[in-house]
Amino acid sequence: MKPQFLIGAEGAGRGKTVFAMTLALALGKRGFDVQCFKCGPHSTDARLLSLVCDVPAVNLDPWMASPNHLQSVYNSYGEKADVCMVEGEKGLFDGFNCMKGSGADMARVLQLPVVLLIDARSASYSVAAVIYGFRNYRRSVPIAGVVFSQVASSGHYAYLRQACSDAGVECLGYLPVFPELELPVAHQGVPLAVRQSLLSRLHSAANVVAQTVEIDKLLALVTRGFPCPYTLPYTSDNEPEEPMQACMTGTSRLQIAVARDSAFFSIYQENLDRLSCWGDLTYFSPLHARVLPPADLYYFPGGCVELYARQLYRNRSLLQSLRDAAEKGVRMLAEGSAVALLAESLTSKSGQVEYEMAGVLPLKCVADYARMHYGYRRLNFRSLVLRGYEAMHIDCVAATGRLSGQDVALSDVKGRPVETLFYQYKQVIASFPQWYWGEEEVLKLW
Repeated sequence: MKPQFLIGAEGAGRGKTVFAMTLALALGKRGFDVQCFKCGPHSTDARLLSLVCDVPAVNLDPWMASPNHLQSVYNSYGEKADVCMVEGEKGLFDGFNCMKGSGADMARVLQLPVVLLIDARSASYSVAAVIYGFRNYRRSVPIAGVVFSQVASSGHYAYLRQACSDAGVECLGYLPVFPELELPVAHQGVPLAVRQSLLSRLHSAANVVAQTVEIDKLLALVTRGFPCPYTLPYTSDNEPEEPMQACMTGTSRLQIAVARDSAFFSIYQENLDRLSCWGDLTYFSPLHARVLPPADLYYFPGGCVELYARQLYRNRSLLQSLRDAAEKGVRMLAEGSAVALLAESLTSKSGQVEYEMAGVLPLKCVADYARMHYGYRRLNFRSLVLRGYEAMHIDCVAATGRLSGQDVALSDVKGRPVETLFYQYKQVIASFPQWYWGEEEVLKLW
């Protein structure tokens, strides 16, 4: 038995991440080990949640992974925790296809109760109708209680509390207005200076949350048996694979180098754990390393490479090291904005300066914050099927040699063909979508 719950809201941008982070810190101050999860494909929110826990937060996405796999990942990472907390995605019932893929869908898969966060900024007693609707729309998704955010005063909260009582749902407290808690936007990352300042403000807010949220009551309402049951059917011959099992052993293990710094940070934790099964991981910073570390495979995750174009351009020795390794046939995988590092050039977000990059791929990249390419993606490449997510502010021009025809097919969540970048040169693979390979062997790309 342990406290386990999903934080849902009535819509997107309602403060779920702030609530999750401050609550995790408040629980940590009480001595609880908290394992955070993020429902959906956005690794930035998971990275923010990781700041307030002693262990990395983990993405759980109902479109990119099967229910059985999600349950296995949840149980594996939650095993050593005292409290398991899942931050939902968008509104509670907002998924990629109506409710499918939503936070409510995740709560159903993991059999978790929901703590509903309601933004009360411009509302009072009328929230009773909202609460009643969420409680009764899907009885299979139990609402354990409600927490209100953006509460202006004790008098305001009194009306909200009465609304909860009349709607038949437990009121678990509130969050006052935290004007100083503005989280970094997804494409900016969280550099060290921002991280330290943000953590200081979060700790202060957590002290307030410890007073305004009835934490003991919340924990009592969401405590239930662990682990969550696996989805049937499965047999002993097809038991769910634990993320850290089936690892390669012996001399066949690879040396894998992963780019990780303020420009390269969009990484799914489960992807890293899968890579660690196939080889020994080392981390390096393309912003500061003068040459590539020795490796059999280089992984360049996305992030906000376009914001560091000048610094990367000035690191000429690393760019030359990249070219040399690519020409020697070393395996590389670049995703998201990391594609720009391997391109011929990257034009900065101002559109005024074009910086020369590694020149491994015959692509010219342009950062354009007026445009956003986003959505789920599916890749069929040879015998491999991967699912992922694309969120890009970068366009590519003069992209010749793009894989097409029988070798590769790219589609969106509804199975429609989609125009996005998936490019191969020798052993270098570049892709605008970020792929999830928790259930697939990404090494099959080569």
